[in-house]
Amino acid sequence: MNFMVNQTSTVRKLNLLIISLLTLLLSTVSLADDNKQLSRILVTGEGRADLAPDMAILTLTVTREAKTARDALDANSNAMAEVLKAMKAAGVKENDLQTSGFSIQPRYFRPPVKPSGEREAPQISGYTVRNSLTVRVRDIAAVGTILDKSVSLGVNEGGSISFTNDDPSEAITQARTLAVKNAMTKAKTLADAAGVKTGRILEISEYASNPRPMHMAQADMAVARSSNAVPVAAGENSYKVTVNISIEIEQ
Repeated sequence: MNFMVNQTSTVRKLNLLIISLLTLLLSTVSLADDNKQLSRILVTGEGRADLAPDMAILTLTVTREAKTARDALDANSNAMAEVLKAMKAAGVKENDLQTSGFSIQPRYFRPPVKPSGEREAPQISGYTVRNSLTVRVRDIAAVGTILDKSVSLGVNEGGSISFTNDDPSEAITQARTLAVKNAMTKAKTLADAAGVKTGRILEISEYASNPRPMHMAQADMAVARSSNAVPVAAGENSYKVTVNISIEIEQ
């Protein structure tokens, strides 16, 4: 009876030893596979899709100067109130109007240096108040008229204008598809030239770039004062996607 118990115990220990050895062997094989350097092709593909804009974003600034901060603020507030009223009358919705900047800054006068070389401290000679408004215009055809009207009502400092799309996802998807196709074509050309075959895709990464806003200088605002409607060219927005793809070379 004791012999059978000892034999059973020995068999169990042997089985555990075999399992441990197999586990160690499999782990070693797996680690070796992970560390194995795969032969691969690295390619970059580019894709672009053009889309006519359906929205313009304007930044308009009202600047007023006066001897006192109170007078400068009152003058600025009155002018901006007229601008806001005109925006709403032109069909711009309340949620498409947003104050994007406000400041009250003193203006200093520096007295000339006295014959003795003494220099007096700068003195406040007035105040400048700036109030900036960001406007989303969803009717591209109305942009020129809105710019002209805003200048007539008190906007006197240029900001920026950008033409964008409310939902460019379809164009970006198209650009992404073209970028991947471009990369795969490059990979096939390289593989054919090298006399090898491409295998599975190991990794894909992308970078997307959107159109940048076009800046409108103060000179443009001065020209607008004498125009019935500011001439505006919306053009097209180009959405670009770049992809990097790593493809295994079949051995």
